[in-house]
Amino acid sequence: MAELLNDEEIGKALGHLPEWRRVDGALERAVELPDFPTAIQVVNRVAEIAESENHHPDIDIRWRTLTFRLSTHSAGGITAKDVSLATEINGVVAAV
Repeated sequence: MAELLNDEEIGKALGHLPEWRRVDGALERAVELPDFPTAIQVVNRVAEIAESENHHPDIDIRWRTLTFRLSTHSAGGITAKDVSLATEINGVVAAV
């Protein structure tokens, strides 16, 4: 099982992920895309990555705004897996 990160480790990770914030034991980021089809393309790409890593984010879709929420449910909070996936999501968003 993945180890929970402590407050210092989470703070350090967020220093490298300025678009993300800590909300109720999870990492969260909202992204506004140009349009709905682009938002769905981002969701599909993130889904491919998540499936390959067997680590799945919560994703809220509101027209062209996506909110990603990451926590490792089996560990009960934020782990290195969440930080890694946040970094990958940033890459997907930057590519559109």
